[in-house]
Amino acid sequence: MTTQTTEETPSPTGVPILSVNGLNVDFYVEGEWFPAAIDISYDVHPGEVLAIVGESGSGKSQSSMSLLGLLPPNGRASGSAQIGGNELIGLTGPAMRKIRGKEISVIFQEPMTALNPVYTVGFQIVETLRTHFDMGPAAAKERALELLRLVEMPNPEVRFHSYPHQLSGGQRQRAMIAQSLSCDPKLLIADEPTTALDVTVQAEILKLMRDLRSRIDSGIVLITHDMGVVADMADKIIVMRRGRVVEHGTADKIFNHPEHEYTKELLGAVPHLGAHSRAEVTEPAPTGSPSSKHTKAEAPFGERVMDAVGMEIEYPKRGRTPAFKAVDGVDLSINRGEVVGLVGESGSGKTTIGRAVVGLLPVTGGSLTINGADMVGIGPKELRELRKSIGIVFQDPGSSLNPRLPIGESIGEPLMLHTGIKGAELTKRIDILLDQVELPRSMRNRYPHELSGGQRQRVGIARALSLEPALLVADEPTSALDVSVQAHVLELFSELQREHGFACLFISHDLAVVEMLSSRIAVMHHGKLVEIGPTGQIVNNPQDPYTQRLIAAVPVPNPEEQRVRRETRDALLSAAVAELAAEDEYGAEHAGGDPLAGMDTQRSSGTGV
Repeated sequence: MTTQTTEETPSPTGVPILSVNGLNVDFYVEGEWFPAAIDISYDVHPGEVLAIVGESGSGKSQSSMSLLGLLPPNGRASGSAQIGGNELIGLTGPAMRKIRGKEISVIFQEPMTALNPVYTVGFQIVETLRTHFDMGPAAAKERALELLRLVEMPNPEVRFHSYPHQLSGGQRQRAMIAQSLSCDPKLLIADEPTTALDVTVQAEILKLMRDLRSRIDSGIVLITHDMGVVADMADKIIVMRRGRVVEHGTADKIFNHPEHEYTKELLGAVPHLGAHSRAEVTEPAPTGSPSSKHTKAEAPFGERVMDAVGMEIEYPKRGRTPAFKAVDGVDLSINRGEVVGLVGESGSGKTTIGRAVVGLLPVTGGSLTINGADMVGIGPKELRELRKSIGIVFQDPGSSLNPRLPIGESIGEPLMLHTGIKGAELTKRIDILLDQVELPRSMRNRYPHELSGGQRQRVGIARALSLEPALLVADEPTSALDVSVQAHVLELFSELQREHGFACLFISHDLAVVEMLSSRIAVMHHGKLVEIGPTGQIVNNPQDPYTQRLIAAVPVPNPEEQRVRRETRDALLSAAVAELAAEDEYGAEHAGGDPLAGMDTQRSSGTGV
């Protein structure tokens, strides 16, 4: 089966860059071969973006990695995949090394693990260039700096000598893209290139990939489960499920006229920004005024559970690293039964607030009251007692659950420690919690590694709710989940919140998810609360320029709507860049010509736009 486009859009003319026919990928496990990809066929033409979508385990990544011989030792590939007349399947040794990097490059999902931690990013780009071309160190360095400028890396001369751990997530992704493009490849395979990035950084990376596609006319295979990214980038789409292609066609066909039931379910599970907020948008009150902090949205809810006034949280000085104020003067309240979404980029201070709420970080200024208890200067004994009424769902359930304990013991541990119940009573409570999060009671004796990501997240929710807390902090609880699994977890979360009536601080960078759950949204930027209000107002009528850029950067799963949003977003980003450039020029003139003087850390690192 080939991914020929429909009659609505004629097939691209010319010879395809990549032609895949009847590709199969299998893995040998415990004496038996198991299929991961079955009879995959498609073509990629110059300047074309082909998106391969599907859930984890659908075979989308393994089918693409097999093209470059990057399968694990127990994997095998069969069928045909040709680039420039060269057969890739079965190619090994020096012949494959000539293809990798020069003909086909890969942007891996996690740049921190894909980049070598003991070499600078500049050295790694130079190494790629000198492996494939006959050039000296000086010429290779100049080309590497040119590539870093091409991907809009801030301060490329400085970043050239930086190690991967010294860069932000967006900067590491840019460095990897620069390395991938160093040999002007004919084909670029982008495996979840924006999964772990904030929406604003994601928008910049997607814009960069579109610009690069037109500059070097390369074909792009985009592997992702983010349908908003697909709507923003893709010309053609392949939908995979359980190793097979279930539907293929143009972006317009897949989004607007899906035929397969699985495709319809996949699209139906995708959160769409603006779909859940109220049509009526109230006139916003000025940020910081009493009416902005205590809106009409609070009326149906119960008593105050959390109240922060002028809250400050500071990380102390360590060695030569100066003290850093991560949260500065935040006013935020949550009532019983209310869900407040806290959004912002990485480094904005939102997770720091969540950690302070559960007592993992001290409040250094202002006040924070949780369930009537003052968190400023609270002692260990009082904090232990207070934690009975506070729960937290961590971002990564795999690392937050004890790998040595069965999930039943992990769920029952808070009950045993805080209430002292044991035996049959404890078993009964664990069974009730498993029922509430819709997990079979038979799973109580399984270990975390035996569960899927969605099942582990349900265990994390059950553990957090075991003591029936008055306040629950949910820190990016669905960021690592597929959209269909995410939809089930969010539906479950909403049901439990209505049933138990707990107050919730929902921390996320996914505004579409926050919109689904929250009655109010608070926006953080550089440690300050720049805007707060009812969900409908924040999503549909944001007042702060940063909130406007944040909302505009969220991709939506609709190609036509996304084109309009992209134009708006690019205009806002251009205006923001011009504003920052003017401020930086002013700062340089008043600081002895230092171009970085007066800039905050996030802006100078390139992630503050």
